[in-house]
Amino acid sequence: MAANKLTPLQESEARRKAAEEAKNRKKTVTRTDEEKAIRKERVEKAKDALTRSVGMKGDHVTAGRSALKDFLRRLNEPKQPDDARFESLIEAPFKAPPKKKTNDRY
Repeated sequence: MAANKLTPLQESEARRKAAEEAKNRKKTVTRTDEEKAIRKERVEKAKDALTRSVGMKGDHVTAGRSALKDFLRRLNEPKQPDDARFESLIEAPFKAPPKKKTNDRY
């Protein structure tokens, strides 16, 4: 006996329905007002640091800006940096890394 074959249209419809069901099963996150305020404050600080660092030069600036942009992109992920790590993210574009010491004596 031949297996039931789906037409391409039926196949795509089945995939769409499966994706829709998976989306509906997704957990919704409810945040307290305190958590919302902290998130809002962090977003404002990150955006402020990005705007202040525009036009600055140096490798540390580009790395710091990309870290801030990555933070903003991943804002809805469950694991967020702690306060100390976040403060270092905010200051990264403005702090030049310490110069490496060399033993060149020529």
